[in-house]
Amino acid sequence: MLDVAVIEQPAAAEASLDPIRSRILAALAEPGSAAMLAGRLGLPRQKVNYHLKELERHGLVELAEERRKGNVTERVYRATAASYVISPSALAAVSPDPSRSPDQLSARWLLALGARLVQEVGALVTGASRARRRVASFGIDAEVRFASAADRTAFAEELAQTVATLVSRYHDESAPGGRSHRVVVGLHQIPA
Repeated sequence: MLDVAVIEQPAAAEASLDPIRSRILAALAEPGSAAMLAGRLGLPRQKVNYHLKELERHGLVELAEERRKGNVTERVYRATAASYVISPSALAAVSPDPSRSPDQLSARWLLALGARLVQEVGALVTGASRARRRVASFGIDAEVRFASAADRTAFAEELAQTVATLVSRYHDESAPGGRSHRVVVGLHQIPA
């Protein structure tokens, strides 16, 4: 089971967002059959079985084992991941694009950057998972409390200048065999 799986297909995103199916995915943190899940969730077994087949069709659950119980074969499923992220690529033409309004002081631009980050890293994770490889990545997460809006502005300006200086020092457009990487630094108020 993966820690996080990225949902890139619109139909799989739709399947995962169904309230009953998301409850089934959460319940499948521990493998279970339709009958076991029906008992855990208080739903009819036939309904659970229908939703399991839809989740399986979209790769969100997988068959863990089959057990013979008399004349019946019990199919035990497990979720393919502990958690899921829906990539903005599932929204296709309406997914956010930072190039449409590149205003560094706009919260909407920051959301579009975050969406692009999820889409690009999601594609890398999906490809690496298929190839049974790891993705080289790095992240910084910090919290800062500003005394004033002026301090926040000064911090943002200094951060932008520092990152630009660092990028210009290491960026080599002509490096043979070089690999391009994206640097995203975001600053936003933490929601209460």
